[in-house]
Amino acid sequence: MNNPTPTWYLADFYIQYINNIPYKLKSPFDISFIEQYGEIFKIYDDQDSGNICFGVENGDKKYFIKFAGAPTEQYSGKPEDAIARLKSTVPIYQDLAHPNLIRFIKAEEVGKGFASIFEWSDGECMGRMYPLSRERFLQMPDSTRLELFNDILVFHIHIIKQGYVAIDFYDGSIMYNFGTKKTLICDIDLYSKMPYINTMGRMWGSTRFMSPEEFTLGASIDEITNVYLMGATAFALFGGEKDRSIEKWRLSDELYKVALKAVNDNRSKRQQSLSEFGYEWNRACQE
Repeated sequence: MNNPTPTWYLADFYIQYINNIPYKLKSPFDISFIEQYGEIFKIYDDQDSGNICFGVENGDKKYFIKFAGAPTEQYSGKPEDAIARLKSTVPIYQDLAHPNLIRFIKAEEVGKGFASIFEWSDGECMGRMYPLSRERFLQMPDSTRLELFNDILVFHIHIIKQGYVAIDFYDGSIMYNFGTKKTLICDIDLYSKMPYINTMGRMWGSTRFMSPEEFTLGASIDEITNVYLMGATAFALFGGEKDRSIEKWRLSDELYKVALKAVNDNRSKRQQSLSEFGYEWNRACQE
């Protein structure tokens, strides 16, 4: 009972508790050091990235902490690889700081691993892994969805200007705070500097948001790839996601044409920049 991380064995994983909150790991690991940042009120233990994440409250401040180094249940790789990846995300959040991006505070080595600390953001997530949150998210009116989509587009125009390309952006990266009416993007860990070449074949990400070049070994991943991403995001917000028929589309025919052009499998037939996509989208909004 003196163990700061008591464990219970179930099938192929352990359940540990901290502040009476259960979380899963593959094997015992002392995570009590997280309490130095404040009182833990939320734990996200189902990530396949090798990170385990915490919501922490300290006085009137709340923080979101990503930690790599623990043997997380969903991760099949080595903890040291997860640590290296998390360290590599620090300059990404610093370079791409933006009002619609979760705010990075600091990062440090701690607890035989590595932690990145962010400002906590209240909001509903569009991701399918949070069904109740997603349900409320998808009940928002089209006028609100249009504002949210514009925020997402403006952020991605910003990252292109900074010389980056979006990788692994999907609905789980999108949050909306109904109280402040603020859009937040919460996960850009795999965004990369251009030029970027697909060295994997099937890259990271949700197939609902991925362009053909993200399945093609040796293909360039660039701004035109992100045009496809914005079109796919429009269909996730205003249409039938992978069902891109006009029957599932919630907005005007003109906006449908802009989104459909963006998700053309032929790169040369898409808008050739996010600014061009934005111009066509905004013009269609006014018709």
